Amino acid sequence: MTKDQTLAFANERLIRATADQEPISGPISLYEAMARALKYNLDTKVEIMEAALKVRELDLANYSALPKLVANSGYAGRNEADASTPSTRDKDIFSDDLTFSWNILDFGLSYVRAKQAADEALIQEEMKRKIVNRVIEDVRTAYWRAASYERLVGRMHALQGRIAGALKDTRRLANSAESSPLVALTYERELIQIQREIELLEGELQVAKSQLAALMNVRPGSKYTLAVPSRRPTKLGLPDKVGDLFQVAATNRPEMREVAYRMRINDKEVDAALLELLPNFNLYAGVNYDSNKFIASNDWVSWGAKVSWNAMKLATMPVVMKKVEAQGAALDARSLSVAMAIMTQVHISRVRYAHQRKSYGTAAALSNVSHRILKQVRSETEAQKTSQQILIREEMNALLADAKLDMAYADLQNAYANVYASLGLDPFPRDLNTKASVTVIAEKLKGMWAQEGAKARLEVAGLQ
Repeated sequence: MTKDQTLAFANERLIRATADQEPISGPISLYEAMARALKYNLDTKVEIMEAALKVRELDLANYSALPKLVANSGYAGRNEADASTPSTRDKDIFSDDLTFSWNILDFGLSYVRAKQAADEALIQEEMKRKIVNRVIEDVRTAYWRAASYERLVGRMHALQGRIAGALKDTRRLANSAESSPLVALTYERELIQIQREIELLEGELQVAKSQLAALMNVRPGSKYTLAVPSRRPTKLGLPDKVGDLFQVAATNRPEMREVAYRMRINDKEVDAALLELLPNFNLYAGVNYDSNKFIASNDWVSWGAKVSWNAMKLATMPVVMKKVEAQGAALDARSLSVAMAIMTQVHISRVRYAHQRKSYGTAAALSNVSHRILKQVRSETEAQKTSQQILIREEMNALLADAKLDMAYADLQNAYANVYASLGLDPFPRDLNTKASVTVIAEKLKGMWAQEGAKARLEVAGLQ
């Protein structure tokens, strides 16, 4: 490819990567963010396309079981070696035939391969479910962190100028000996430490908005706002019997279903190997035409049957069976490994959710007391009982506590979604059509993640 061709190819992809998408018309809610990720996220699109490709391959495999209908047309010519000898054929001959043939062994093998292709299509569907679950989890985490940034960014910017002024005053007091140098330096250190923590949190939260844009497939650098909702308590509503949760997870998780389908594909390899041992029986019938005028009839119908048998297949059969057995043993071991991993993930997700709820409660208590202290300090500052520097310090502490509260809530939301993902419950309705508008998809998702929707999901899973 030339440099211009490479440049044209790259530019076209850059344009098409975010083309044909509904424009953002207002603040984006959580469910709209999830809807845009389902509809436009390129990782999700790739999995959907791969699933569609496997279905097309299945259709093609089904057609391979059909009989063959082959048309042939040919020409043959030769020179006469001895002109004195009468010829028994024309110099130029045209021939045609249309032959219908059916190989019974090929039909049996095609049937088995079609069944295996059907399982491959089901495996790809499970991979799509796995990717969608991950994308929805990531959207929830990135959304709440980005919402935290939008909630706090105004306060952060308002404090920047006041912090710079407070630090300047503190250094002036230290240099002029109006205050104890150690006290002034200690206060300056506290301000800088708090400012550093806030800057670190701001950087982390700011990145979350870019991550959310990538998940929604919004062009990097595009300006958009979020509909910042109030924090609401989450409740799993799961039964206390851990064994029931393990059973639901092992039944619904894409990884376990994938292993089950692969074991079924491997079992069909035994059928294919046995079929290949059978004789090859071929039936055929056709109509023929030959332009040679020296033959009695220029067109005729032919039919027949052929039987062939590859005796070498008997020699390879033990090796094939050992391979199938080894593959089956490997898949069985893998299924046990997956089962153990699923149980561990279910347990860890519940422990993590409980820990995040506790952390969120602690962060809420810290935010509450920080605001109470700030209120008290503000009253004393207005009464000129304390300095502006102390007020600024407490405002920074309150801002830091609020940021940590929002991050704790984002982690809690992620842990909440992770519990359902560990159970293999889909984060979207089964009748969801990604070709629908973003608004329609968002409404369906909202109904699914609402309290009633979550209860319905548990009922479907047999947990209610």
